[in-house]
Amino acid sequence: MVTRLRLDARLFDPPPPHRPGTRGRRRVTGQRQPTLVQRLANPASRWRRVVVSQWYGDGRRELDILTGTAVWDHPGRRVPVRWVLVRDVGGDHDPQAFLCTDQGADALDILRWFIRRWAVKVTFEEVRRHLGVETQRQWSDNAIARTTPALLALFSLVILWAHDLVGRGHLGPRCAAWYPKRHLTFSDALGAVRRQLWADELFQASGQCRDMVKIPAPLANRLLDAACFPA
Repeated sequence: MVTRLRLDARLFDPPPPHRPGTRGRRRVTGQRQPTLVQRLANPASRWRRVVVSQWYGDGRRELDILTGTAVWDHPGRRVPVRWVLVRDVGGDHDPQAFLCTDQGADALDILRWFIRRWAVKVTFEEVRRHLGVETQRQWSDNAIARTTPALLALFSLVILWAHDLVGRGHLGPRCAAWYPKRHLTFSDALGAVRRQLWADELFQASGQCRDMVKIPAPLANRLLDAACFPA
């Protein structure tokens, strides 16, 4: 697990080996380590300079990192961790700290793993803002766990199908006299995909029913547009 770490977190050395015959309960932590704030202020700290290609959407960024292992102590819980202290060389961001429960992990890998969550957070923020996805409230836990991934999968399928329609020249921004629009939106893509699905079903080459009722193509197109694009 990788997560943020407070700069004033309580960090300790591992407990010393228990000697046979020693009275009292065994120690759960060793000597307390300096806080990360103290390590920041210590001129003797040995920093390592690295370059991260993607730092929260800012692109390439140069960082100084300091790392070590410790036992993170919280009331009722003690976890062996590798901590990583990050200092921005350019001074645009405040120092930050991270931890990983794998003490053998490389510090730069820990940063990369943590940065990956940014894309996940942005995805959920944008589907809430633009697609209306909300917290699921079904009665079944399985349904709650499945609904949002299914919606995201459908969103991906719509985008892939719309990309194919753009390549064939069948999809462009739908504008009105009072609302000029230069770029495609998701409503354009969703409406175009609906229209493609429904048109294929409506104008199939041969049906099973012999008593077919033919709809004039202009009327059918107007009905399809009216049904597909308002949503």
